[in-house]
Amino acid sequence: MSTHAKRERLLLADLLESAGPEAPTLCEGWLARDLAAHVVVRERRPDAAGGILFKPLADRLARVQSEFAAKPYGELLQLIRTGPPKLSPFSLKQVDEASNAVEFYVHAEDVRRAQPDWTPRKLDPVFADALWSRLERTARLMGRKYPVGAVLRRPDGRTVVANRAAPVVTVTGEPGELLMFAFGRQDAATVELEGEQEAVEKLHGSKQIGI
Repeated sequence: MSTHAKRERLLLADLLESAGPEAPTLCEGWLARDLAAHVVVRERRPDAAGGILFKPLADRLARVQSEFAAKPYGELLQLIRTGPPKLSPFSLKQVDEASNAVEFYVHAEDVRRAQPDWTPRKLDPVFADALWSRLERTARLMGRKYPVGAVLRRPDGRTVVANRAAPVVTVTGEPGELLMFAFGRQDAATVELEGEQEAVEKLHGSKQIGI
């Protein structure tokens, strides 16, 4: 596994272990055990994981995920730490980095930021740039349903357009914070929004943000 994905995987597992199975997360309706089950099913049950993106498979996904959530919590954490089976596409280094570095970063923050005493995590510059590269490639996809135009901007001035509609809201923050915002965690993201007040409120409160 690549450095970023492996580190975020182990960090996520450690956070889930420290929080405990009944801890809240930023994922609506999910406790820590539900989030752990999601991670395991996504990597180990492709027959059900398609329901993450395809609604016809959603019922099957929910059923399989519930079955995994009922397993011993320690077993789920061990499956996360050991990673996908060798025959899984996720076992390939390139796929692991492309699919999991961001996935695990966001879910680790889902656990951290749901706790009342959470503190900001300072990312190393190399990882921050890797997250920014992901945003540059996927901003249009994530922003296609935004109710207003949106530009994502780093503090150093680098920008990427998420939606070309008008009016435009500029969302400024570090790459990790912009990712949290783009993935629908607006209330937990440390960002600044600039634009017409009505547009800012629409974007910040939108349920259409995220994948």
